[in-house]
Amino acid sequence: MKRPRPVRGLFVPIGAFLAARGGRSYNIQKGRWQKGGDVQMMTPVERLFTVFDETAQLLQEELQCTYLEAVAETGENLFHGDVLQSEVSELNAKRLKKQYRELMLERFQNEEIRKAFQLAVLKGMRKHVQPHHQMTPDAVSLFLAYLVREFTRSHLALKILDPAVGTANLLTAVLNGLRGKQAASYGSDVDDLLVKLAYVNANLQKHPVQLFNQDSLRPLFVEPVDVVVCDLPVGYYPDDDNAARFALKAKEGRSYAHHLFIEQSLRYTKEGGYLFFLIPNMLFSSPQAGQLNEFLKEAAIVQGVLQLPLSMFKNDQAAKSVLILQKKGPNVKKPKHVLLVELPRFSNKSAMQAMMAKIDAWITEEKEC
Repeated sequence: MKRPRPVRGLFVPIGAFLAARGGRSYNIQKGRWQKGGDVQMMTPVERLFTVFDETAQLLQEELQCTYLEAVAETGENLFHGDVLQSEVSELNAKRLKKQYRELMLERFQNEEIRKAFQLAVLKGMRKHVQPHHQMTPDAVSLFLAYLVREFTRSHLALKILDPAVGTANLLTAVLNGLRGKQAASYGSDVDDLLVKLAYVNANLQKHPVQLFNQDSLRPLFVEPVDVVVCDLPVGYYPDDDNAARFALKAKEGRSYAHHLFIEQSLRYTKEGGYLFFLIPNMLFSSPQAGQLNEFLKEAAIVQGVLQLPLSMFKNDQAAKSVLILQKKGPNVKKPKHVLLVELPRFSNKSAMQAMMAKIDAWITEEKEC
């Protein structure tokens, strides 16, 4: 029996996400993109999403499966340029092949593929998956990609791990943001459907991600990496026997999964490697926080805490921040000043540009001197 997936904080739902896309939204009932009731010319992302959506709905009927399962199936078909499911009728197989052929996937950029696939997954999650399966918001994924790129300026190649990979949306956003830098990447998740979606997502973007369908708090077959990125699963970890292997196990009762994920991530990070976590704002004020603080003093150096805009979240209790750690090692120095910032709304371009300039200056001063 699989362990329950730990609860994640709730972000603004898909409706708000779609509405924020330049005032355009996908009308699921009418099956088209619209703005103020008028059908608009499709962008590449919208074109891709429409094909994902229409072909997934057809496969959902043919295979009698969930929409999310059908998204994985149609993504696999699109990657291979064929219909792999023998159960599909000859007529519908021809329809699918025609849509796949006319799309010409090679014309699209990785970020366009990632965003379109993300929209299809979000639609499926809204209908069939509990809220704690919601993926990291796109703006946050892109911001984390920026942070990883800037903190690893001196690296020619990277090994990257996401121990709560989900559909690989965050991981592939980071890989796309490396701008030509070579990267070997790894992801782990206990949910077999999410791992299948991650596999398809990575393949469509031509990222050779090595994926593990397992409890990520069990031993991983991964060599130490340069970078960890993780939207921490928040909640209690139900396997007390396995939790006993960790320094951050609870002294009484159940252990926090998000604490154990931090410790596990540090185990699989090289000395001097960086870890970028999306954390609940209450992380350092919750029960067991003292134990976490003591552990981090021994194992890592806090480089920064960047609070995400509260407007992104349904309530203050669900609010999150980006925690940046560096694993201790012989040549690792503490920064003169920890990077502590409250981020403006991502939609405020001028404020974000000013903030990113400050972050760039901090990195130049602290990491390149």
